[in-house]
Amino acid sequence: MQARFWHSLTRTAAACSRLRPPNARRLSFSVPLSPARHVSSHRYATRQRHPYSTSSESSFTDPSRPDLHYHLVDPPTPVSSRLPAFALSFLPSSPLASSSTVLGWLPAATTGTDDGAGLNDFKENPEFRPLLHEAIQDGLREGVDDIQINGAAQLGEGWMHIHDDRNIPALGRIGDPDDIIASVLVQAGKIQPETYQAMPSYRLCTSDGPIQLTPGLAQKLQAVLEERARSESSV
Repeated sequence: MQARFWHSLTRTAAACSRLRPPNARRLSFSVPLSPARHVSSHRYATRQRHPYSTSSESSFTDPSRPDLHYHLVDPPTPVSSRLPAFALSFLPSSPLASSSTVLGWLPAATTGTDDGAGLNDFKENPEFRPLLHEAIQDGLREGVDDIQINGAAQLGEGWMHIHDDRNIPALGRIGDPDDIIASVLVQAGKIQPETYQAMPSYRLCTSDGPIQLTPGLAQKLQAVLEERARSESSV
């Protein structure tokens, strides 16, 4: 059962996909709770808990993405008023489930009448995206990422896309709009951070998995998230 649980978590991280056409086959996955913590939906519906509360005893690291963590959230949650959910985060410690540091939520259980949580059931946290762009723009301004610096030097002049590292386009090709985080102007081989423009079509989670930044920007985002979590917990 434990192996099945870890396998389900891995599938969950990789299976958040873009919306399918109406006639597409509906894929599904299941993220079961461990036997010791499996509780009926009736108990969840009747327990009096603070909305979006998390338990430090129910946090798990994705085995295929050590930087990605799942934190079990008691209902009500942004995805269900009765069933638990996983808050996806780059922070190993359980954040406030309503925190802007949470990427989004995935169902952790389904009702007996459902055929499993669909691949489109990932619910993005709208508070995370502005924090993401703030961290990336600051990182570009501070020159924290050698990959972006080298990319600008090779381009010389023009607009450079900041791609999600989960799906790197072929050399000289433009990436999928879902994977272009932002664009920035390059002049004389140098990034102009003040020209940073977020890409509206970018998706935090696709069939290639959740967001994955280049190393320098990932470290910058981690630092920004940790600082935000501290400020939120002190309020």
